[in-house]
Amino acid sequence: MKKFLLSIGILAVAVSVVGCSSKNKWSRDERRQMREELRNYRDMIYVQNLNDEEFDMFSDDVTDAIEIDYPVYTTFIEMPGSGDTVEVYVVSTIVNQLDADAHNMRNIYPYPYLVAQGVLPDGLSRDAQHAFYKCFADKVDNYYPSTQAFFQAIMADTTSYSQMARFQQQCAADLFDWTVVIDETIVTE
Repeated sequence: MKKFLLSIGILAVAVSVVGCSSKNKWSRDERRQMREELRNYRDMIYVQNLNDEEFDMFSDDVTDAIEIDYPVYTTFIEMPGSGDTVEVYVVSTIVNQLDADAHNMRNIYPYPYLVAQGVLPDGLSRDAQHAFYKCFADKVDNYYPSTQAFFQAIMADTTSYSQMARFQQQCAADLFDWTVVIDETIVTE
């Protein structure tokens, strides 16, 4: 009788654990709601240059990371500062993707932006753009010891003639014989 009661008790605990763990997974609707929330970040430079398929993969990565750390969706959404937390996960995902592939420089410095700045000529082919970004990424990789050092340098830069601008100018000159005159004005607040 004791064995029977003990086995029923163990079975009840197992059922309650399985029931709780299934509640800790986000539903399909909750995941969809989070992906829709992430659409608010489409105006970020890195994210706005992703096509719809790339953005869907990006938002899935962010949603997966949040779900792992906050398995109960309603608790996460009701948490004070959940919007700030989502932003931290978005930025962390961007940094992780850049750390994995430095050729994503095109997402930080999009081609139309570089054309508007006079860094690159308009009408470059995809192959020419790829060659520029490969050159640019190689210079960044060789100059900065880590992705963190790279981002700190970008954030701390107070001159319009930055290291990034020099790298861009060097690659444009090397590949396309395109020279750029960059103003060396110090930006003050």
